[in-house]
Amino acid sequence: MSFIDLNDFEPVEPVPGCRMRTPHLEKLMLSYLEMDDGAEVPLHSHPHEQGGVLLTGRMQLTIGDETRICEPGSLYLIPSNVPHRAVAVDGPATVLDVFSPIREDYAELANRYIPNVDE
Repeated sequence: MSFIDLNDFEPVEPVPGCRMRTPHLEKLMLSYLEMDDGAEVPLHSHPHEQGGVLLTGRMQLTIGDETRICEPGSLYLIPSNVPHRAVAVDGPATVLDVFSPIREDYAELANRYIPNVDE
């Protein structure tokens, strides 16, 4: 198992006002996402399963045809290919997402891989 210092990862900005760091292994990816107030991850879908927790702030999250305001500690699961969207509301927000399998597009953006130290 590896320990992660987010300061070792250069953030990438996939959409305006959103900065993410995405350490990952071969089959699992973490995504630490910092959103400015009003920043939006537009409606999209992907074949990866996604789960997450809102760490700080408030976020309007749409999964499929349901929309909720999430508070710190809110957990969510997004099945493969289900459209979803997120907007930071009333200030900045910080999110930790988990993807399986890894999002290859994010891995290419970050160009980072955490090797299995047992190998």
